Amino acid sequence: STVIFAFFLINCESLVNCVPCGGVFMLLSTHAFISGVLLCSLIVSDGGKEVLSMHQVLLYLLRSSKPLVPEEEIADMLQWEELEWQKYAEECKGMIVTNPGMKPSSVRIDQLDREQFNPDVITFPIIVHFGIRPAQLSYAGDPQYQKLWKSYVKLRHLLANSPKVKQIDKQKLTQREEALQKIRQKNTMRREVTVELSSQGFWKTGIRSDVCQHAMMLPVLTHHIRYHQCLMHLDKLIGYVFKERCLLQLAMTHPSHHLNFGMNPDHARNSLSNCGIRQPKYGDRKVHHMYMRKKGINTLINIMSRLGQDDPSPSRINHNERLEFLGDAVVEFLTSVHLYYLFPSLEEGGLATYRTAIVQNQHLAMLAKKLELDRFMLYAHGPDLCRESDLRHAMANCFEALIGAVYLEGGLDEARQLFGRLLFNTENLRDVWLNFPPHPLQVQEPQTDRQLIETSPVLQKLTSFEDSIGVLFTHVRLLARAFTLRTVGFNHLTLGHNQRMEFLGDSIMQLVATEYLFIHFPDHHEGHLTLLRSSLVNNRTQAKVAEELGMQDFAITNDKTKRPVALRTKTLADLLESFIAALYIDKDLEYVHTFMNVCFFPRLKEFILNQDWNDPKSQLQQCCLTLRTEGKEPDIPLYKTLQTVGPSHARTYTVAVYFKGERIGCGKGPSIQQAEMGAAMDALEKYNFPQMAHQKRFIERKYRQELKEMRRERERQEKETDEAEECRK
Repeated sequence: STVIFAFFLINCESLVNCVPCGGVFMLLSTHAFISGVLLCSLIVSDGGKEVLSMHQVLLYLLRSSKPLVPEEEIADMLQWEELEWQKYAEECKGMIVTNPGMKPSSVRIDQLDREQFNPDVITFPIIVHFGIRPAQLSYAGDPQYQKLWKSYVKLRHLLANSPKVKQIDKQKLTQREEALQKIRQKNTMRREVTVELSSQGFWKTGIRSDVCQHAMMLPVLTHHIRYHQCLMHLDKLIGYVFKERCLLQLAMTHPSHHLNFGMNPDHARNSLSNCGIRQPKYGDRKVHHMYMRKKGINTLINIMSRLGQDDPSPSRINHNERLEFLGDAVVEFLTSVHLYYLFPSLEEGGLATYRTAIVQNQHLAMLAKKLELDRFMLYAHGPDLCRESDLRHAMANCFEALIGAVYLEGGLDEARQLFGRLLFNTENLRDVWLNFPPHPLQVQEPQTDRQLIETSPVLQKLTSFEDSIGVLFTHVRLLARAFTLRTVGFNHLTLGHNQRMEFLGDSIMQLVATEYLFIHFPDHHEGHLTLLRSSLVNNRTQAKVAEELGMQDFAITNDKTKRPVALRTKTLADLLESFIAALYIDKDLEYVHTFMNVCFFPRLKEFILNQDWNDPKSQLQQCCLTLRTEGKEPDIPLYKTLQTVGPSHARTYTVAVYFKGERIGCGKGPSIQQAEMGAAMDALEKYNFPQMAHQKRFIERKYRQELKEMRRERERQEKETDEAEECRK
């Protein structure tokens, strides 16, 4: 078939004084009509270059098209001296020759031999081609090999985490390794194949293997151009034109998608094997999967041990899961903000119900259908997305990724406009959604309410909190509302308690934390980013920040004695989230970014070095799973409540954790969940888990200096705290 020429960027190194630099040509064959690129330059006397005309290129192809071994010259060629034959064979080495009608029609010459086994019969020289058998037909695609390889890797991992390795287990591992090697060495399973063909009927093409190697990029290039032409139609549907086109493509790329050679990638792979460079050096092959792997405890520890980048860095993960992670937070934030303002009298339970209805995947898939995203999504054509439910779920994720991409490039207002246009078809409803009224406290005093401080002891007390954080609220009653607990009845100062604000503040913190993690942790997948975010915005961290800022001293309660009240962790966390909401309503999102940059994000380094991104229960389960025995169900930790004391409103639970029938830890807490966490933490400290020891050694080796500095800082803080306590006494 002559179609192979259509893919060639012809290398004209064999022409005198010619070097390749690319160009355009078109060939019509029985198989395809393809535009290629072929520009050549001619070195002229003054050292400059000029483009060769197309007829010169075609003349070269025509002159090169001649038999590899002419039948009338074969007798003379067989009489050549060895040196002369070697020179001719060396010229042919790496050349592409073709034999129309054969399959495959074209092949690369790796060696040309002229052995004559029968002196009475003249035979054509032999073309020797060193090929590669497809992976599916070699040991890599053999089901028996794959099954044995999985069992070998599993046993190796179990032995690496076993506290004491038995001799019989070592023998098992050696036997499996030998069995794998035996399969690899089978002739029918080896990937390297030597093919010998008679040179009779083969014609020279003038093309060499390096040209084929570059030419096979044309299907990928054609797909890229066609796809981005299609994305121009998506721009019109969205109502926004992306300046960074690759960002839009990334939002449309499903994790299952892999760039290949079009609808028939096997044909392209065969062409590369038959006609491409025999042993191409592509560089480090790990780059294709080193940023894509996310399964396994070792991969988890490796990725989660990486500190954030100081400056924003592009990610090398080439699918839309990270954008979906960001877009999910943007959609939840937009929905929460608009519902909060549009329904000022609705409690947080009703707001959460409405938000769930809007952000659920079923509804987002409907919005994705409005944009016809199923026509633009890039995904593998396999069984994964054949079911309608799976495809709709992927469309919902793609929609969130698109919102995340719009937010990254166009900002929050552009994402808000797009979401509003898709939610409502009529202009009136869209205007209501987009142009929501201000907060009721802002409606009462449009300019400012700080004049009320003189007559309100509650507001007067809050001014000292404003001084401590360096923020002066325009509407200070918003701050008072944020610090008003649920137990306080309705009053005209705050017009209610802080639970609605807590609902809004949670979404605001999720968005700000998500954006920061997305930008500064480019090598983390969605699941890894979720773990980091959970460590940042959980109740424990929020309560700690609230205590450090002294928010408990400003909480507005119904206690008339005005004595200091010990607030629970959840209540302190709610205070902080409500404060975040008040800060956003009174100022803007930039203030929240600054607040979290100071009070939250610096803690990430400590979380990573101490591995606090993983809660104790999850960490204990992971350590227990690494001790499983081959062929048996893995043992998991079991929690049992031993004791419950105290009244219903102030109970203390005692929980023990057991592993393989042995009690390995015990903990107490105001709830069963907190007691279980304490028991898990106790078990991790007392029980000798090899995985835990490995993780600690890994962090120690990687961040020895950082850990020393962190310990010194902690000792300094403890010393200052002790000195302050002594002074207070």
